[in-house]
Amino acid sequence: MTILALEFSSARRSVALADGTGRLLAGAAAATGQRGTDAFGLIAGAMARAKVLREQVGVIAVGLGPGSYTGIRAAIAVAQGWQLARPIKLLGISSADSLAAQGQAEGLAGRINLVIDAQRGEFYLATWEISKSERREIAPLKIVTAAEIAEREKSGEICAGPGLARALFPTAATVAALAAGRGDFMAGEKLEPIYLRETTFVRAR
Repeated sequence: MTILALEFSSARRSVALADGTGRLLAGAAAATGQRGTDAFGLIAGAMARAKVLREQVGVIAVGLGPGSYTGIRAAIAVAQGWQLARPIKLLGISSADSLAAQGQAEGLAGRINLVIDAQRGEFYLATWEISKSERREIAPLKIVTAAEIAEREKSGEICAGPGLARALFPTAATVAALAAGRGDFMAGEKLEPIYLRETTFVRAR
């Protein structure tokens, strides 16, 4: 079973193809900014490198954020459309969980603050205990001010995430690895971005 993973929650969009064990077959990434995704270009490039056909994809795993609203919604839309066209399974993966796994892979250890820009001068923050052999969430996601992040960094705490001095980005390869072996599949309409505050819209004139 081939897994297609989509991680568009940061400005560094990425796509990965992996086998059922999570072993990476091919990947593609692009820094598109907050509004672009190049979703189909990245998918086509990864599939060509892996020599995988569309009908061979059995699972799509999506990074659900928190993070870029545009990017996450685009990834969800691709997964939903694919499921409408073909009988595939869908999984949602927290981008904070992906960040923790990515941090572990990059050698981060100890108590790590995972930080994601929430806009409006605020940040999503989750604290994890990470070692070579395990990772454990010790404080769940919450929204904090930029001042709190600055204070934590000033006090010597490790803060890592997209756009920080200690840069850490969630990757599609990590999403695929986390998806391998999981069976909590869901229908496309159940895929929802992870946000801790209500999303509001302003009607254009």
